[in-house]
Amino acid sequence: MKKSLFMLFGILLLFSCKEKNTKVEPLINYLEDGSIEVIDDELLKIVNPENRLEILSEGHDWTEGPLWIEAQKTLLFTDIPRNAVYSWNENTGVQVYLKPSGFTGENFQGSEPGANGLLLDPNGNLILCQHGNRQVARMINPTTDPKPEYVALVEAFDGKRLNSPNDGVFDSKGNLYFTDPPYGLPKRMEDPSKELKFQGVYRYDASGDLHIMDAELSRPNGIAFSPDEKTLYVANSDPDQAIWVAYGLDEEGGILSKRIFYDVTALTSKEKGLPDGLKVNDAGYLFATGPGGVLIFNPEGKRLGTIRTNRATSNVALNSDQTELFITADSYVLKVSLN
Repeated sequence: MKKSLFMLFGILLLFSCKEKNTKVEPLINYLEDGSIEVIDDELLKIVNPENRLEILSEGHDWTEGPLWIEAQKTLLFTDIPRNAVYSWNENTGVQVYLKPSGFTGENFQGSEPGANGLLLDPNGNLILCQHGNRQVARMINPTTDPKPEYVALVEAFDGKRLNSPNDGVFDSKGNLYFTDPPYGLPKRMEDPSKELKFQGVYRYDASGDLHIMDAELSRPNGIAFSPDEKTLYVANSDPDQAIWVAYGLDEEGGILSKRIFYDVTALTSKEKGLPDGLKVNDAGYLFATGPGGVLIFNPEGKRLGTIRTNRATSNVALNSDQTELFITADSYVLKVSLN
C-alpha cells in the first residue's frame, strides 16, 4: 500500500513538473472551409497554398476597412452596420476603438451608417470614409487617444453632397484619391437625398482642390496604386459589370488612359462576392476581393490564384513587411501568412 502511494505521488509530481516546464501554445482558430487555389505557379512566389486562414475575430455584422498600424502592431477594422471601428492585436485581442465611426447624428434609417475605408494620411492621422456622414473625415485625436471626434476633409462636389465615400488611397505627394458609390444611402440609387447623378472617382489635392477623375463607373469601390504610382486601380462592384479598371496617370495625377484590367462578371452568379477592396504590394501584385474570396493578379493582369473564403469578402490589408494579409469577409476578420 505504501509503495503504491509513493508511486502515485511520483507520477503526480512528474506531471506537475512537466506542466510547469511546458509552454502552452495559444489555441488558433482556423476558417474550416478556407483554402488557397493555385491557378498559375507564379502564385507560389507569393503564398504557400498549404497556409491556412486564421480567424482573428468573428460574429460581426459586416466587416470592412482593415488597416495595419505598425507603431502599435494593431489592426483596425470597421463593422459598418454597428457604426463602430474595432482594434485587434495579439496582446489585447479585439476591442471597440471608435463608436460612432461613420454617422454621428441620430436616427439613421439605412443599414450602413458606419465608416468604410480607413487609411492614414502623410502625417499619420486616421482618415475615415464615412457612410452616414457622407464625407471623408479626419479623426481629431491622435490614434493613441481615440475619440469619435471628426473634421470633414471632403463632403461635397460642385455644391452637392457626396453619396457615401467608400475607400481611398494617398499618393506620395499627399493627394487623396477616393471613390463615392451610393452604398451608405438608405435607399442607395433611389434615395431621395442623393444629390449627385453619378458615382465618382475623385482626387483631393494636398492644396485642397477637388477634381472628378471618372464619373462613368456604376459602382466604384476599392482603390489602390501600382508601386510607381503610374497606374491607379479601381474596383467596380456591380454584378452586371464586375471589373477592375486600370487608369494610366500623368505626372500631375491626371488620367492618360483607361482600360479594363480584369473582368469577373461571369463569376458573380456562381460565387459569393463582387470586386470590392484591394491592395497592391511592393512587387506590384494585386490582392483584390471578388467572387470566392481574394483574387491575386500579377501586374500584367494574369490571375494567379484565389485565397478562398467562400463568403462575400470586402477588403484586405498588408502588414508593414508584407508577410501577412488581413482579410475582412462577411462577419469575419482573417489572417493568412504570405512569403
